[in-house]
Amino acid sequence: MATAGKVIKCQAAVAWEPNKPLVMEEIEVAPPQTHEIRIKVVATGVCHTDLYHLFEGKHKDGFPCVMGHEGAGIVESVGSGVTNFKPGDKVIPLFISQCGQCRFCKNPKTNLCEKGWASDRYDVMSESDTRFTCKGKKILQFMGTSTFSEYTVVNEIAVAKIHPSAPLNKVCLLGCGVATGYGAAINTAKVEPGSTCAVFGLGAVGLAAVMGCKNAGAKRIIAVDINPAKYEKAKVFGATEFVNPKDHNKPISQVLSEMTSGGVDFSLECVGNVAVMRSALESCVKGWGVSVLVGWTDMDDFAARPIQLIAGRTWKGSLFGGFKSKDAVPKLVNEYLEKKVKLDEFVTHNMPLAQVNSAIDLMKTGDCIRSVLSVSPQ
Repeated sequence: MATAGKVIKCQAAVAWEPNKPLVMEEIEVAPPQTHEIRIKVVATGVCHTDLYHLFEGKHKDGFPCVMGHEGAGIVESVGSGVTNFKPGDKVIPLFISQCGQCRFCKNPKTNLCEKGWASDRYDVMSESDTRFTCKGKKILQFMGTSTFSEYTVVNEIAVAKIHPSAPLNKVCLLGCGVATGYGAAINTAKVEPGSTCAVFGLGAVGLAAVMGCKNAGAKRIIAVDINPAKYEKAKVFGATEFVNPKDHNKPISQVLSEMTSGGVDFSLECVGNVAVMRSALESCVKGWGVSVLVGWTDMDDFAARPIQLIAGRTWKGSLFGGFKSKDAVPKLVNEYLEKKVKLDEFVTHNMPLAQVNSAIDLMKTGDCIRSVLSVSPQ
């Protein structure tokens, strides 16, 4: 590529400060350093975690930044020491790295990694180091990825090389939302054939959890949401029943308990709300019920009565669906190409990067499942 080794000037949506619309700016993207890859971003989804940082977390040290962490693109150039990637490769940048060397990477029980922003910077949600500048200021790279930019630079331990025929405007969703919900059901909850499941929250993550329950062989999949318009979509992914908490004058856990002779085998909270997390736990059957926290939040404490766990329920959390990122994402792309995993059905809106604020508004109001932004032409 003619741009290799040079600073690239390109368009990016910059979050200068929390609670404000993103601004399209020309930014400078430095060449990749040792073990880094510069990627031309072709497409990106807009995920609730982007909104969380902008409107809920609002950590002052996390701005200015370029957000976006659910993208796919093409390698533009590589830094020294990079041998497994070459210009032209199709890739998905990963917000969870997989160095392969740390004690977490070597342990099959987890997908965490000691390298990268996620090890100790959950509050600001980015590394202090960055390859971006704009108007003379350092611009942080949100979650290490920054896919709301035409170009980004990512360490090779946080990049997955994918099948060359993969459509980037679909497989980008495997960079976060779909992998997160799907894996929470199959890897973290370990949903069993013939079981009864409840999924709370029917955004992209929740619908992917429904798909995971279905693919794992669940017999009943109860979709729970306060927006009845979501039910038809949930049926596409395998939901067998729908419950709207607003239709009942008793706690949703009681409603589900009555529907299931004492509670569901597995529940997944895909909202990121501590009150819903408690409801999801209390909806599980005693003795063996498993409830998984999937929705991202670090704002409030959660609470439950100890007897809930003493009676045999398990309460656990899931990050990126428990998938070891570099290993799993290429396999998930192949499963999509083999029609074992749905992606197209999640995409309700397509728009250019310049309309990112419209995509954020759609997610705020719940009027979309996933908006995919076209960032650069392929």
